[in-house]
Formats: sequence, structure tokens, C-alpha cells
Amino acid sequence: MDNAATVVAALHKGEKRLVFVDSRRRAEELGAALRAREVTTFLSHSSLSADERRRSEQAFADARDCVIVATSTLELGIDVGDLDRVLQIDAPRTVASFLQRLGRTGRRPGSTRNCLFLCLEESAVLSAAGLLERWAAGWVEPIVAPAHPRHIAAQQMLALALQESKIGTHTWQEWWGDLPLFDEHRDEIFSHLLAEGFLERDGAMAFIGPEAEKKFGRRYFSDLLAVFSAPPEFTVLAGRDEIGRVGDDILLAENQDGPRVLLLAGRAWKVGYVDWKRRRCFVEPSDLPGRAKWGGGEGGLSFALTRGQRSVLLGTEPAGVRFTRRAASVLADLREKHAGHIADEATVFTRSVGDLRWWTWAGTAANRTLQASFPRIIDPRQRIGDHSLRLLPEISKSDLLTELSTHAVVKSPDVSKSAVNGLKFSAALPEALAIETVAERLSDRPHVQALLSERHTFVDLDN
Repeated sequence: MDNAATVVAALHKGEKRLVFVDSRRRAEELGAALRAREVTTFLSHSSLSADERRRSEQAFADARDCVIVATSTLELGIDVGDLDRVLQIDAPRTVASFLQRLGRTGRRPGSTRNCLFLCLEESAVLSAAGLLERWAAGWVEPIVAPAHPRHIAAQQMLALALQESKIGTHTWQEWWGDLPLFDEHRDEIFSHLLAEGFLERDGAMAFIGPEAEKKFGRRYFSDLLAVFSAPPEFTVLAGRDEIGRVGDDILLAENQDGPRVLLLAGRAWKVGYVDWKRRRCFVEPSDLPGRAKWGGGEGGLSFALTRGQRSVLLGTEPAGVRFTRRAASVLADLREKHAGHIADEATVFTRSVGDLRWWTWAGTAANRTLQASFPRIIDPRQRIGDHSLRLLPEISKSDLLTELSTHAVVKSPDVSKSAVNGLKFSAALPEALAIETVAERLSDRPHVQALLSERHTFVDLDN
């Protein structure tokens, strides 16, 4: 990131540059590094207060030789004025996101749309090239609603009871008609709400019950009325001015020698008083180096983007894209590195000493689904990635082909009970149904079926 700041500071001086990063932590780190190089820098991300974001965006719109570092908050919405350049640190996770970012440029007569990718690691060069291969081919992610919103069905039943004071136990469905939100499990969900006290029955009518008040009743049922949720955060205040929010209280709670210094809005702040009950953190400016830290990890890539990477490794050059000499050299090295892992219109199995691997190039969701569907050949003790799966090393080639040809059931991945905690309103669902909902959302059955129809190639890497 420090080297990226050096490059951003040196390029396109005198122009307005919008630099996209894909995490708040990176935004803070890059913003601080640019300011250390005396570059006029502004920040925009979701943990900054609305006033702080507006100040940054307005100042950027009025300035000329400057940089604004942003997460996806600036993909849409506010017009930041005559923008000259868009730079992207590593690659966004979707083509749709890239199109929004690219579309920020080229709005003035005589200007063209442009985006410069700066990759922090060699693997990011492949990620960017794979995404641009899909873009050059005219592909973009289809808009598909999340599968099986059963938890939202439960929320809507409770919200209706809250809105109407009471609802008919046999007539509540009339409010929605044939909306697909309510699938074959709707009666099971409604019965669960009654049985667990989320709804109370009074003859043929039902109304909000004690369990719903316990789980969702705080602040006038605001938790029930908001479909989206976010983890608890500390509000960071400098005097009366709200700077933003820090989403990970580990930074504030962990033991350390010396003062605690946060990095927020591209500036360092020494932590003074922390109001744990009201989740407020009072700070003052500091010259000490600060730290930016937010929780949460990123998911894997889609089937399409991972296949875009495979296409690039097979030699495809994305149209309309220029590679620097260094990037071209890295890509050549990656093609040599993965030469034995790819084949056109086929998946590859490689065997080396103690390692048998299936190079699917199918994305995390599809690989996770394959692991659940083929437990007799795929090692269960591995972190699932986008490109390959580690198989049980003792499996023979014939047994492997037999398993793939005779095993027709594609299963959703196994998930733990704790995994449903991220599914809001999951408490209002039967446990088994909540687990099933999460599992189905983590799977990719259609692309697994497509992958299983491909031919297979075997490569012995030791020979």
C-alpha cells in the first residue's frame, strides 16, 4: 500500500483522481500515506460520518490537483465534479462494480473513460485480468434476487401483525397473494411463530407475542422494521464533531503499551475516554501513527470471474486493456506457473507427492458445493478457494472417475448452527429451515452441474 501511495502521488499531477479501494482499512491507510506525501487527499467510506463525507466530497468537487480515496460509497450518487482519472487498487469483486467506477470518468466533452489498476500482489494481476476479460466479452452479472428469503417471510408476518395489531390465522396470506417470497414453507413458518411465542393466538386472530418483543422490541421494534443489519460500532467524537465509526471494538479493548491511536478520516486520533455503555469514543488529534481496523472478511469470486481468469491463463488478451511491462511479465509468470493446471473446455486433476488436486476454476460457491457433494474423494479439512480443491491423496484415477460418473446428487454445503447468526430474523425460523436457507445461499448448483459435464484431464506433476 505504501508503494501504491508513491505511484498515485507521482501520476497525473494537476488532475483530479478518484482512487477506489475495497475496504475501509485500506482507504484509511492509503489516505494517510498520500497525505504524508503532501498530496491533497480526501476520504469517503461508510464509517465516516455523513458530515465528514459531505465535507470531503464538496472539497474534492471544488479542488483541482487532488485525490479522493473511496470505497464503493462513490460508485453511485453524488457528482464529484469534473473527474480526470479513476484508479483501482487491486480488482473489485464484480464487473458491475467496475462499470460503475469506470463510468465516473469520460463525462466531459473531449474526455474518455479510463481506469488504471494498481495491483498490490501478483495474484491481484490475475484477478484484474480475469475481471477485464469478462468485461471485454460484454458480460456483466445478472440481477438475481437472493434465493429463499424465508427469514424475510417471517419478518413480514411479524411486521404485518405489528402494523394491523392483529391478523387472521387463516387469512394473513391474502395480503401477499402469489408473491414468491412465500414458498411451500410459509405455513410451517407461521406455525413456528405461533408455537414459539413470536405470535400469540386469540381464537382465529394472532398478534405480536412476548418472544417477538424480547427479540425485536427494542426502540419501538426498529430491529424488526429494518431488513438490513450491521454490527455494533463505536461513534468517534472529537469534541462535539462526529468523525465516524469504528466497527471493531477489539482495537479499543485490547491491551497495549502507550496510548491508543486510531486512524480515521485519514488522520490520527488519540483515544481518550471510551463510553462503553453508549458506545462512544472521544478522541483528540495526534501526531502518532494510527491504526485502521474493521472486522469482516470477503467472500470468494463467482464462477464467471474465475473462468475469466482461466481464459486469461489460456492466452486470452482482454480487448481494450493495456498492460505495463511489469504487469505483462507477472502475467507471463502466472501462465507458466499454472500451465499444468488448466485446459481448454476441461477440468484438470494434478498429482504430485502427497497431493492430489482438482483444478476446477469454478469459484468458491461451486467448490464449496462440490466438497459437500463428493465427501468420499474431497478432503474435508481445507479452506475452500476459487481455483482448486484438495482431494484425498489415496484415491486412484479409476475410483475418482467412477465417483464422478455415478454420483448424481448435488448437495448444499454443510453449515453450523452458528452460521445462521448472520441471517437476520433467523431466530423467527425453525432451526433446520434457517440452516437450510443459509446452506442454499452458499451453494452454486447450476455451475456444479455444468462443471461435471466437462471432460477431465490428468497431469502427473512429478514427471
